[in-house]
Amino acid sequence: MLKIGEFSSLSQVSIKTLRYYDEMGLLRPVRTDPESGYRYYSASQLARLHRILALRELGFPLDRIGQALEEGISADALRGMLRLRRVEQEERVQEEGETLDRVNARLRLIEMEGVMGNEVVIKHIAPQWIASLRENIPAHRLIGGLIARLYGMLGPLASEGPGVALFHDTEFKEQDIDAEVGVYLKRATASREQLKVYQLPAATVASVIHHGAFDHIGEAYAALLRWVEINNYRQAGPTRELFLHVSAPVTRQDPSNVTEIQVPVEKN
Repeated sequence: MLKIGEFSSLSQVSIKTLRYYDEMGLLRPVRTDPESGYRYYSASQLARLHRILALRELGFPLDRIGQALEEGISADALRGMLRLRRVEQEERVQEEGETLDRVNARLRLIEMEGVMGNEVVIKHIAPQWIASLRENIPAHRLIGGLIARLYGMLGPLASEGPGVALFHDTEFKEQDIDAEVGVYLKRATASREQLKVYQLPAATVASVIHHGAFDHIGEAYAALLRWVEINNYRQAGPTRELFLHVSAPVTRQDPSNVTEIQVPVEKN
């Protein structure tokens, strides 16, 4: 039998790791002295240790390794484990590649603008109930009138959640804009008057926060759309403007307004 130090030297595995494997039940000593607590190993245990190290090197967690060792690893079982690990690793590589793409895109934006600019993030939005009013308006600056009409119809629903505007045109228009304004609801409710109550579908969105006057929101849109293009996305639904904070009285020039712009996207 070999003392733990001798077994550590022979296997090139630290004593600390061997003790941890003992605690995890992965590699028990052949004998533990009841008085001194010294652990003793057999050279025949090197094969099991090498299998543990090989699976660990492939990225398998210790609990899965322990289960596999207890159940016995056949060639078919090992093949299945490795295939699963390959899928997990491919997904990780894809995620890391997408992160690298976003880093490179951010660097290109900074190089083009010379400043940090607006921070854009990808978010996954759950389905959301909304009570809304949809009409064509002559110009973007007149959306306030549509919002005022909406709140005049909402009654108690006005306090349910934040206000939102959706723009349904597939390209930017300065006139005759297909606009929808609404309020997010906590639950479904009956439609009333001209209000439509329905559930907005779930969406993956590119999101940016505009902290400032509505008159300057075009700057945030420009940064967001550049980010979408550089990161190889395309728009996949109506743009949403979520009004997180609007001062009273409402003016388009108030710098304290906070708006979240959400553009549903999908990869090209």
